[in-house]
Amino acid sequence: MNVPQQVINALSLGAVYSLFALGYALVFSVLGLLNLAHSAVFMWGAYLGWASVLVFHLPLAPALAIAVVGAGLLAVVLDRVAFYPLRRRNAPRVAQLISSIGASAVLVSLAQLSFGADPQNLPLEMVPNHAIPALAGLALRVTPVQIITFGLALAMMGGLGLLVQRTKLGQAMRTIAFDQRIAALLGVPVDRVYALTFFIAGASAGTAGMLYALSYNSITPFIGDAVSLKGLTVIVLGGMGNIAGAVLGGFIVAGLEVFSIALGGSSYRDALTFFLLFLVLVVRPQGLLGSRAATRA
Repeated sequence: MNVPQQVINALSLGAVYSLFALGYALVFSVLGLLNLAHSAVFMWGAYLGWASVLVFHLPLAPALAIAVVGAGLLAVVLDRVAFYPLRRRNAPRVAQLISSIGASAVLVSLAQLSFGADPQNLPLEMVPNHAIPALAGLALRVTPVQIITFGLALAMMGGLGLLVQRTKLGQAMRTIAFDQRIAALLGVPVDRVYALTFFIAGASAGTAGMLYALSYNSITPFIGDAVSLKGLTVIVLGGMGNIAGAVLGGFIVAGLEVFSIALGGSSYRDALTFFLLFLVLVVRPQGLLGSRAATRA
């Protein structure tokens, strides 16, 4: 087994998982809500990028920008339709969870009606998936897609971390996470922060969706299903609502998956991932970087 090659593969896949899970973690951290429609936003991000290339004939960079912004706006609409009315009535968390499941089903059905169930592909010339010759002598196959995926995901994860920790918006998010009523009394525009939180979470999902489409070049309305389960595993492993934990968990899950396939265990790679999840829940239920404190931030 070529260990350095598998590490490169794991870093590329882990970047997608971590970026996707960041949206889960951010919404849960601020709202205490597990948004199960996040995977549908991921899927729509991939389709928005695909449509930008195939329908509007845009280059890759503008298509990626449309996927990011479009998915962010879709997440804001999702909040206003599926969650905002329930928040106004102080509905229990389980009602919002069920609403997110229904919203996910609607978004998947809309994708089926719009694009069909057959896999859609980006033009091969748009996907820089050839190996970089300079690294061939090291017995490593590194593609521009892997470099773009890792670099862009790392930049967005770092930017999100700085936003949460170093900006007024991040301070407002942390205040709302501590206590929404206190935040409102302190003059924090709660609804605006909620909308921005959903936009950022959706943008991270859209980015992950487009990067996933570039890596595998196969888009269906159901690509969010498997990634959704991985994302849940990642945030539980790293610590619910913990931004750094989502990043760490994404790379751990991807590493376990990639190395299990390399060792001939492709048929039980998911079983290993969920066994790790079970083990963490039993041994350290707050996750690797989570806290036992009652507050989420």
